[in-house]
Amino acid sequence: MTDTLLSSATKELTIGFGRPFVMIGERINPTGRKLLAEEMKNDDFSRVEADAIAQVAAGAQMLDVNAGIPLADEPALLAKAIQLVQAVTDVPLSIDSSIIEALEAGLSVYQGKALVNSVTGEEEVMERVLPLVAKHGAAVVAISNDDTGISEDPDVRFGVAKRIVQRASDHGIPPEDVVVDPLVMPIGAMGTAGQQVFALVRRLREELKVNTTCGASNISFGLPNRHAVTGTFIAMAISHGMTSAIMNPLHADVKTAIQAADVLIGADTDCAEWIKDNRDPSSPTRERRGGRRRPSN
Repeated sequence: MTDTLLSSATKELTIGFGRPFVMIGERINPTGRKLLAEEMKNDDFSRVEADAIAQVAAGAQMLDVNAGIPLADEPALLAKAIQLVQAVTDVPLSIDSSIIEALEAGLSVYQGKALVNSVTGEEEVMERVLPLVAKHGAAVVAISNDDTGISEDPDVRFGVAKRIVQRASDHGIPPEDVVVDPLVMPIGAMGTAGQQVFALVRRLREELKVNTTCGASNISFGLPNRHAVTGTFIAMAISHGMTSAIMNPLHADVKTAIQAADVLIGADTDCAEWIKDNRDPSSPTRERRGGRRRPSN
């Protein structure tokens, strides 16, 4: 089975088949967050630190860190954000940028083995990103689009993923260090979006034997009661073999769906994590040696 090993300075994390699903916190991203973008641009990282701490407290095992702000010095901002997040949390990080200089700046200050987010199947992108990933001994998210754009045909997206995995191998990056994003489309705009991802994830697991991730909230874009749709989507994706997602762990409904899916696929041994997080604190304590609860009057 495939295990993707990542680490911070003090903690290791494994994304893998049959293991608990890995929640990658998405909130350290100024895209669509005007206040956060303005603060970061003005060298105020207090919200970044607070978001990092809150997401880990909510159960995120990894954090995605993005500093993509128009007209700002993204390499410098990303490097500083990574250093500050590593100072207040001990989880591994996903270094998120489409700018090679920013990725390089982030990797140069990162302590541990990072996940680079991301590389696409575009020739120029692969030839710039993959050598950098190999140089720093990192793992990488492979997004299933190429020079032709994002195909609506899942077979084409699978072919792009396969090509990236092969090209990564040419650079000395093993398949276990490539985490494929099959691309999640909004279900409101494409009625088959969920089915396509489920089929792709299963093929990626069975044929390429790689781990998978996605931007989970994309599936519910534009819909009411989004968290219910997102949580159900992730749970179903887990049943088909998805092993991680970039998501908001602060949404309780989504987190609960993931925990329940871990129980049902056997990744939560003896339901220990489910019981720990969902036991009613007001319920009577079991008697010693597994005795029955006393009946209530």
